[in-house]
Amino acid sequence: MQNAPTVQDKQTAQNKTTVPLDASRTYKGGIAALIDFLILVIFTGGGYYIGSYQFAAIGFIFSLILVLALSVRVLSEWNRKAVLRFGRYKGIIGPGIFLIIPIVDSTTMTIDTRVLSTSFKAEKTLTKDNVPVDVDAILFWQVKEVERSVLNVQSYYNSVLLAAQTAMRDIIGKSELATMLAGRDIIGEDIKGLIEERIRLWGTQAISVEIRDVTIPPELQSAMARVATSDREKQARVILAESESLAADKMIEASHKYESDPWAMQLRALNMMYEVSINGKNVMVFIPTETKGLAMPIPFGVRGINDYVNELQKKQGQGQKKPKPQPQKKPDDDDEDEDEGQ
Repeated sequence: MQNAPTVQDKQTAQNKTTVPLDASRTYKGGIAALIDFLILVIFTGGGYYIGSYQFAAIGFIFSLILVLALSVRVLSEWNRKAVLRFGRYKGIIGPGIFLIIPIVDSTTMTIDTRVLSTSFKAEKTLTKDNVPVDVDAILFWQVKEVERSVLNVQSYYNSVLLAAQTAMRDIIGKSELATMLAGRDIIGEDIKGLIEERIRLWGTQAISVEIRDVTIPPELQSAMARVATSDREKQARVILAESESLAADKMIEASHKYESDPWAMQLRALNMMYEVSINGKNVMVFIPTETKGLAMPIPFGVRGINDYVNELQKKQGQGQKKPKPQPQKKPDDDDEDEDEGQ
């Protein structure tokens, strides 16, 4: 049983089928150079034959201008041109300087072999879960086979743009909104693969697709914002409840410590007074008291804390002393006789 081809195997097979630029049919300009030379000779010799050296110079200048205007082609390093002779394809020229046969040959299309970036979008396209979205993306692509770009498609640039738009619409229709928002890279790879299948016969190759923006209706945006706000508020309340529970446990633990040590209670009360007055905006008035100061944060009075300590010691002492059991009296024999007589 054969294994399914992987992505790497498909890429390798695609690279094998791709024809490099040097493998395109190259236009031979030898005949064009010879014809241009003959034009110069004819016009120069004709001028000399008709008149003198002045006519010969005029004929040479005229023929040179004609050759330069109709025959010479200069192309940049990244450009290529297709040469047609009486409408038939003869080959590709570029880069550098080239000569073609005037009037007979024509170069109608220039091919840019650099990596091109094309912006495209899909407006009001329904996703799989029936949500209209506007998606804006950029396609990076390059012409790999100049001959196919010239012969197999009318306008390779516009065709690639239309293929990218239709491919994006097809992928959006098969994807859900949550998947598009969470995995833009995955959506971009799917769109790139579909574009690659459609533009391969045109001698072009899709390099990557970058999703720039996904716009959803304002009503759906507000609904999603409310859902996110509710989730955050839920988490905040749960965390607050957990914090209150931990604080309550610590408060119970602290209360046991304060109950066993009244001096710690006194220090805590003084610390609370310090925290209240630390900003310098609060005014505190101390009232002399002999109460036990059980209503905090009023501190214990001097006598109150002594009375509190004494009562606490008494309670602890009473808890330690247990009443001794008294022995039961045995009934006397006389009492028993009296009872029997009765």
